Amino acid sequence: MITKAKSRPERAKARDWHQARSGVALSRERIAAAALALVDREGLAGLSTRRLGEELGCEAMSIYYHFPSKAHLMDAVVDLMLTEAGVAMAEEWGWLERLRRAAHGFRAMALKHPKFFPFFAVHRLNTLAGVGYIDSIIGILRDAGFSDRDAARYFREIGYYLTGAALDETAGYANGPSAAEPVSDETIATDFPNLAAAAPYFHPEQFEATFETGLEILLEGIRRAHEAER
Repeated sequence: MITKAKSRPERAKARDWHQARSGVALSRERIAAAALALVDREGLAGLSTRRLGEELGCEAMSIYYHFPSKAHLMDAVVDLMLTEAGVAMAEEWGWLERLRRAAHGFRAMALKHPKFFPFFAVHRLNTLAGVGYIDSIIGILRDAGFSDRDAARYFREIGYYLTGAALDETAGYANGPSAAEPVSDETIATDFPNLAAAAPYFHPEQFEATFETGLEILLEGIRRAHEAER
């Protein structure tokens, strides 16, 4: 893993050595994309400078020129995820539709990168890209006429829903630890009729409908509160 920060002369030497050897110029964007692709395939445990160098066709030391520590690299991957999530900015859609599209973009990003999303979910979005993303979502609410207090409150409520839903779909309940002696399907069918009746709707093919229902309930609640306030 990336553990040592190199000085600027050392990083420049690594850059020059790599380009002279391979003729291929590295960039922050290319390295971050390769890191995300590697995590997509092998999980976070598979991310190391050695493996990343193999993916890029360079020595691991070449990566230090662009990212002096693992934290810098992970920040860049988080920023790449945010770019994929995007924020709907077309004002003709209206504030509700812009929030809806931003929510869809966030979920699509999480489902595309399920092995990285648990890290993303607890990463503080305090890079420039992260702060810009937060500012854009809050801006949708403020542009709609919400007070600063309500814009902050609804931003966090939307975040609770999206992060929780995405964590559940990518790394949540179905993938969590199990009891040593789980209750059998037969026992559930005979002794727990409510759960047995609902069980088919817990399957992954129901996730999208469940997400959409929850999102619309949330957005409708925000809309009604806004109308009452006005």
